[in-house]
Amino acid sequence: MTDTAVDRRGLNRWRNAIIAGFALGGITVSAWGPRLPAISSELHITAGTIGVLIAFITVGSIVGLFLSTPLLHWLGGRRGVLAALLTIAIGMAVMAGGVALRALPVMVIGFLIIGMATGILDVFINVEGSTIERRAGRTLMPLMHAAWSIGAAIGSGIGAACAALGVSPAQQFIGEALLIAVVGLVATPSIPLGSREDAAAADAQAQPEHTRADAFRQWLRGWADWRLLLIGVVMFGVELGEGSANNWLTLSVKQDHGQTAAIAALFFTAFAIGEATTRIFGGPLVDRVGRVTTIRITTALGVIGLVLFILGGSPWLVLIGVLLWAVGVSMGFPLGMSAAAEGVNPAARVSVVASIGYFSSLAGPPIIGFLANSAGLLNSFWLLAALMLAAFLCAGALGARPSPGH
Repeated sequence: MTDTAVDRRGLNRWRNAIIAGFALGGITVSAWGPRLPAISSELHITAGTIGVLIAFITVGSIVGLFLSTPLLHWLGGRRGVLAALLTIAIGMAVMAGGVALRALPVMVIGFLIIGMATGILDVFINVEGSTIERRAGRTLMPLMHAAWSIGAAIGSGIGAACAALGVSPAQQFIGEALLIAVVGLVATPSIPLGSREDAAAADAQAQPEHTRADAFRQWLRGWADWRLLLIGVVMFGVELGEGSANNWLTLSVKQDHGQTAAIAALFFTAFAIGEATTRIFGGPLVDRVGRVTTIRITTALGVIGLVLFILGGSPWLVLIGVLLWAVGVSMGFPLGMSAAAEGVNPAARVSVVASIGYFSSLAGPPIIGFLANSAGLLNSFWLLAALMLAAFLCAGALGARPSPGH
């Protein structure tokens, strides 16, 4: 009984460490969004240039996604998560130097480092989180993803406070780099050593003939699975909406809706709080009405929210639009991952939809930046509304998959 209690306490500490990792990831991705007006002013760059700058986050993140698997096997969970967090802190410091020196090439290097480290961290904490779920025997991933949203709210709140108090972006980024490094050093010792190969070992015992070549063929076949691709459409729509909000919402509220930089940052804080709240309390709704209806409700509200944000003249209508936009993007990723995991070789199936979701979240903001150059930032958000509508129409793919033989 004592061993069980110790194991439970250790599992709780492990869970809390990964929740902290999710929260730090949220703080990271919301660090520059609220300060884009100040960065744009200090570096004298346009929305199109900002879009190109943000594209380097995408490039770095894609590199990080490719590196994550070998790094996980080499470093293991504890050292891997810590290395990713410390690298993010380094990238944040480099970005601070770029702003202070008004040197766009230095900013590019900082964004590349942050993008790569964030891509690696995202994979590591999701792998750790899924292992914790199996050990705990209950669903914890929505709560962990809510921690990312809460982290984003904290990060945007920091940005809003710094903008209101006249703290420069460079000073803010240095402070956040120290925060991420310190919390990472304190939290990661609670993560067990080693890589998370227990599920792979179980699969190997159940299917001794399974090889890496078989796994690769299973992964390729996943891209021909229409159900997975439709789940991918849902994840593409909601993740593009979330990534675009992280990077462009504050700037749009300031430029298109006439708010101050500090107030504009608070609008993004409201977005992050709305997304986190929906994820925290959305579980009972899923249990009651199922994944399909939940996604239809949330994405429909998301479409309404985007229309209000684009067309709303009153600040209160814009705020309501922001909150509904947050609800719209909140549940697609965790529920899409759950739906994809049903079936043979769940790791390969999840990999397919996760790749689509990550690509959308990372590539979407630069696309919005390029559209903003020709159509204006606010009008470019019509693309988000259209893709959210596509997610609504494809929600049926998230229905429970019948077990073979039943």
